[in-house]
Amino acid sequence: MAALLAVAALSARMLAEAAVLDGHQVIALDLFGDADTRRASQRWQPIGAAGSLQIDATRVLDALQALARKGGDEVIGWVPGSGFEGQPELLDAGAQLLPLIGTPAEAVRRVRDPALFFDVLEAHGIAHPPVRADAPADADGWLLKDARACGGWHIRHAHTARDGASVSAWHYFQRAMPGVPMSATFIANGDRASLLGLNELIVRPFGAHPHVYCGCVGPVAVPAGLAQRIDEVVQLLTAAFGLRGWCSLDFIRGGDDSIGVLEVNPRPPASLSLYAQPGLIDAQLRACLQAELPPPAAFAPRHIGGSEIVYARHPLTIDEPGAQYLAGRPDVHDLPLAGACFDAGDPICSLSAAGDTAEHVRALLFAARDAVMHTLEKSS
Repeated sequence: MAALLAVAALSARMLAEAAVLDGHQVIALDLFGDADTRRASQRWQPIGAAGSLQIDATRVLDALQALARKGGDEVIGWVPGSGFEGQPELLDAGAQLLPLIGTPAEAVRRVRDPALFFDVLEAHGIAHPPVRADAPADADGWLLKDARACGGWHIRHAHTARDGASVSAWHYFQRAMPGVPMSATFIANGDRASLLGLNELIVRPFGAHPHVYCGCVGPVAVPAGLAQRIDEVVQLLTAAFGLRGWCSLDFIRGGDDSIGVLEVNPRPPASLSLYAQPGLIDAQLRACLQAELPPPAAFAPRHIGGSEIVYARHPLTIDEPGAQYLAGRPDVHDLPLAGACFDAGDPICSLSAAGDTAEHVRALLFAARDAVMHTLEKSS
């Protein structure tokens, strides 16, 4: 029997499909169990309730323990994705059961520690929006963030801290910076990194949540000087924190091509879907297990790609015709099963598009999102 690879995330579909593309048999662990996730996997196992958007540590460890009992060389290890950046203790416990193929738990703990992370940026002269641990006297223009969360749902306006909001050691205040939200997708071996591309992020407000991640478009061309600065930041942070595998650096690009570094996602990012082609998971394995890095142009796509998450605007249930409609669209992914129920703000599915310019890709995603929501809301 061929060796197995476990992939775990809030949504593991992208990782599962990438692993299959590289010839691996996959065990997928996530919250949703979407149709295409199950199709790509030899087996799917839930690790949390879909509506919670929270990974259940006990379920993860139980699943890894069951895989570890297989023994021998049958299970290569597990690749943690979205949702694990806030649970270094779970990463550490999981690594005791099966080899963790990604950034080690201690490195995740350090890079997501806001005090340490921004101290490193300050020490090396890397620009970032002003941050502070306590609430500013004048909250206008300030945000409250949780360093252990992802997706932007945790970001709030700073004045909510005065209204009884819980502020822990993992929360911090950051001044909002005008500009274009962007990310750098890269792969690291603990010492050096190979920059894959730069992407523009799609960020929108949802009610009290001002900066929710909705998708990305890329790779986008930027001036050579800006690209070089981002690469230098990526190299420095890789070495400073010991990052491994696919990661991303989130930053703001100012109108004068200044940058403001926001955070590092020390796990395979959503932007990796823009570069989908054979070799991505094998590159993760080689970078983490053998410290080998691919050349920068190894996964350069022929077109600009885009990916967008479709969030429910109102509570709805996917009926059989709705599920069939989504499954019949080649640009729809993370396909919900018939009968799936969603509250307002829940992710329903995701979309993909490709074109010659970022503006064209954004227009295609907008049209697709509008068509999907119109159909689903009409039938619900």
